[in-house]
Amino acid sequence: MVEMLELTRAPVVASHSGVRAISDVSRNLDDEQLERIKANGGVVQAVALGSFVDTEKAAAHRDAAQALLAHIAEERGFELLDRAAVRALSEVDRAAYEEGLAPITEAADARADEVNAVARPVDVADFVDHIDYMVDVIGLDHVGISSDFDGGGGIEGWNDASETFNVTLELVRRGYTEEQIGQLWSGNLLRVLDDVQRIAGEIQAERNTN
Repeated sequence: MVEMLELTRAPVVASHSGVRAISDVSRNLDDEQLERIKANGGVVQAVALGSFVDTEKAAAHRDAAQALLAHIAEERGFELLDRAAVRALSEVDRAAYEEGLAPITEAADARADEVNAVARPVDVADFVDHIDYMVDVIGLDHVGISSDFDGGGGIEGWNDASETFNVTLELVRRGYTEEQIGQLWSGNLLRVLDDVQRIAGEIQAERNTN
């Protein structure tokens, strides 16, 4: 990453990155990396993926959910398999396993409040903590927002696009203005994309001249 920032003439986008100081995940950025992207004129998109937002909180919630699933499965005499064991099944056996698992998963989902009472899920407030931190360290002009719904990502309160307003509401609660929220949602990223397109054109023109 450092080498890339030294070589590039254009600003960069860290499209799905949290804050390492809040959640120690390898894909999250430490303060030095954040400062380098600021110096580059780029933007860091805070990512709403529970395991990146708060590793420990997400793990505790996942373990509690898995414990409930295992309890229900045991009550119903169904043997849960790990991913490797499921992959090793034949196509027919895998379909049968998934069919048997479906009602157990549905029953566990219906009792989500029990899991939340034991281990709170990562939520929108936790996510916006990352935005606040980055704004304090590198300034609002270099911070954006990124969802992560693909593959079951997301956080409590922003699990799909229909809940997007909850992020805006939390930003309003924390004192961000309408203009600032517009920058976070799109303005900063669009600025970088415009800069990249402009610089790409300059580089192409230089090559044509030479």
